[in-house]
Amino acid sequence: MNEKILVIDDDESIRQSLSNFLRRSGYNVLLAENGKTGLEILNKQTPDLIISDIKMPELSGIDVLRKSKEIDPFIKIILITAHDDVQITIEAMQYGAYDYFEKPLDIVKLRIAIQRALESKSLSERLVSFVEEETEEFQLEKKIIGKSPLMKVIYKIIGQVSNNRVTIFITGESGTGKELIAKTIHYSGITKIHPFVAVNCSAIPETLLESELFGHEKGAFTGADRLKKGKFELAGEGTIFLDEISEMSPSLQAKLLRVLQEKEFERVGGEFNIHMKARIIAATNKNIEQLVNEGKFREDLFYRLNVVSIKLPPLRERKEDIPLLVNYFLTKINKELHKNISKIPDDVLTMLINYDWIGNVRELENVLTQAVVLSSDDVLNKENILLRKPQTGEQKEKEVQFITLAENEKNHIKKVLNAVQWDKNKAHKILGISLPTLYSKIETYKLSPFEEKA
Repeated sequence: MNEKILVIDDDESIRQSLSNFLRRSGYNVLLAENGKTGLEILNKQTPDLIISDIKMPELSGIDVLRKSKEIDPFIKIILITAHDDVQITIEAMQYGAYDYFEKPLDIVKLRIAIQRALESKSLSERLVSFVEEETEEFQLEKKIIGKSPLMKVIYKIIGQVSNNRVTIFITGESGTGKELIAKTIHYSGITKIHPFVAVNCSAIPETLLESELFGHEKGAFTGADRLKKGKFELAGEGTIFLDEISEMSPSLQAKLLRVLQEKEFERVGGEFNIHMKARIIAATNKNIEQLVNEGKFREDLFYRLNVVSIKLPPLRERKEDIPLLVNYFLTKINKELHKNISKIPDDVLTMLINYDWIGNVRELENVLTQAVVLSSDDVLNKENILLRKPQTGEQKEKEVQFITLAENEKNHIKKVLNAVQWDKNKAHKILGISLPTLYSKIETYKLSPFEEKA
């Protein structure tokens, strides 16, 4: 074994520990106490692999990674750090890091990563684009929350795909954050200066969806009194996010397949082709493989969309992230509602961790928002946390017999409005509906602040 591995770390004990481990494994080892020295060694001795710390004076591990790739595009680099950070993980993968490890190091996993990195060195390709700073519209560290192993895998994928226009398919239960991941991919890489256009395929009637996606010419159908550009055209060189794509009709599936194959489309009633430049990210909360097997979704379209797949875990499978999410949402909600809920009793946090969260992250945010609204001090009190409880058969029967869905909705909207003293801006956020929808509900149910409070 003649491979040379360069270890860069300002901590002498770490350098020596890694050196001993690597030499026992049969590798030739080069050592550098900082990034500048490491780059000088890289220029002179051309190591096969670099293992570098991230937090170092003058040149950071990210700087070393970037400059090393300029010197040798095919060099493999493994980064190590004591600071677990979502943005750094994504940034490292964007710059082309082979892998990323936290201290204390898992030696077994590190050994495997080293072997694979060296084996694939001759086949490696450089990731040529990167993000130097976050966009004003979308800041990663304030949006993606989670340090569980399942989420770290997703961060690495984001880093790998955000600098190209590969088609991506995101799956996950409702409320897991599929659109959030799509936006993160968009704003993290080469598409960030271009539009992000989202289309919910289940929210638009089939008769209108084709026009919504591809646009239409003036006079294409009754009511088409002007030319309209579709979402594909408006996305330009950015990203078009097709949410709930499993709800798309067979005829539209066929047209979308053609767009993917030919990279062009026509407006409804149009006579010429328009080149499609946007990256497509599709998503669904359904079991898409089952729909393909049942003939409800085109197999050829699925394979065209599923070039890179990202499966988002439900919240119940990453419970270690719940305390982080609670802290994040409380900070956000306090700011929005001008509250100061800063104390979380242990039994309340335990209750939140143990709850199943069928609605996932979205449900957690809604529950916390309601709790903050109902709180009268700076403590997140258990009595203000309204979790759905399993119902007995008798309770369910009673509800079906005596409470209609409309009555249930009316009562809930009235309770929330009363709780926030009829502040509609607060109420629509708590209810998870738009402000116009809230006004419509108030009119439909003839609600008034002068009614007896529920």
